[in-house]
Amino acid sequence: MALIKPYQSDQLQPRYVDDEAKRARLQGETLKYDALAISSGAAANAVMLGAGYFTPLTGFMSKANALSVAESLQTTGGLFWPVPILNLVRENPREHIGRSVALCDPNVEGRPVLAIQEVEQVEELSDAEMSHIASHTFGTADPQHPGVAAFLTQGRYLLSGPIRVLNYSYFEQEFADTFRTAGQIRNEIKQRGWQRVVAFQTRNPMHRAHEELCKMAAEAVAADGVLIHMLLGKLKSGDIPAQVRDAAIRKMVKVYFEPNTVMIAGYGFDMLYAGPREALLHAIFRQNAGCSHFIVGRDHAGVGDYYGAFDAQSIFDDAVPFDTLDIEIFRADHTAYSKKLKRVVMMRDVEDHAAEDFILLSGTRVREILAAGESLPPEFARPEVAAILQRYFTEAN
Repeated sequence: MALIKPYQSDQLQPRYVDDEAKRARLQGETLKYDALAISSGAAANAVMLGAGYFTPLTGFMSKANALSVAESLQTTGGLFWPVPILNLVRENPREHIGRSVALCDPNVEGRPVLAIQEVEQVEELSDAEMSHIASHTFGTADPQHPGVAAFLTQGRYLLSGPIRVLNYSYFEQEFADTFRTAGQIRNEIKQRGWQRVVAFQTRNPMHRAHEELCKMAAEAVAADGVLIHMLLGKLKSGDIPAQVRDAAIRKMVKVYFEPNTVMIAGYGFDMLYAGPREALLHAIFRQNAGCSHFIVGRDHAGVGDYYGAFDAQSIFDDAVPFDTLDIEIFRADHTAYSKKLKRVVMMRDVEDHAAEDFILLSGTRVREILAAGESLPPEFARPEVAAILQRYFTEAN
């Protein structure tokens, strides 16, 4: 039985130049191209395009596509897509139209060339258009929203056109054991002999609620294994760095999961905090990575009070056309520690419980306890995980 097909494609379409000789030749040719400094967000988009996660896209969207995707969740050609994939810059590069440019990585010292873009159009977004894209994509144009703030600072000149990616930025070097492309994950799934794989998205260390949620979902969908797929790119201030999350997750999996039931991997993307729209994007690129199921929990990809607790689940019913996604969504309820049962449960699954019978678990509360220098209670985190997190917060403060 074959793995699930990539999204809207018979095969992955990674934009990374895999042939070493061709890649070296292109790297040399970049010396003849104009160099263009790009934002961290655009660099992350290039990495995701290179890694095949954004199949079937081949490059950065035009203004018409950006506006169409923001407003109606589809490109002008009719492809369902939830978030504009853009290369925005601050200064007008109109002279680059019809030419190749070298996109320089803002996140690596010396700003080496990350990718080559064939610039088909350079278009300016008006204030109204910037606000329109933000309000539809993020559900708000509030500049206090971290995703909106990042978007508004990238610039307003939009360069569209296909790209060829020459490397994966800092992700391969800094996260050699964790960063994986969509194709690499597919290959490992096949090597493990898995067919049904449930993916779990995280930008946080995994506390006990996350651990149990993965186990519950795997059992419910009869999965052969779980992909714990962590974001490795830029986060908002106050979030826990990827290296710390990686160490904590690996310790948890080693101690508390059965062998060959979990694959740990990471992807090179900056968090958008776009709530429901980002949940759709997460599902698309987990399908591209070969997963049959994807967990969407409470306030998935959310921040603050911008989204309802289950908006990221209802959008799959309200906005996704029939037969668009092949991946199936596992909808998680509130998870909590039951004082009666002395274990983590999904609140919808237990009877004879009042509010006082639960200890509510959240990543936000975990960070608050750690920041205050207090110990995490065992209902919140495994002791091995707590030790890693407490050491980080002690050193950071």
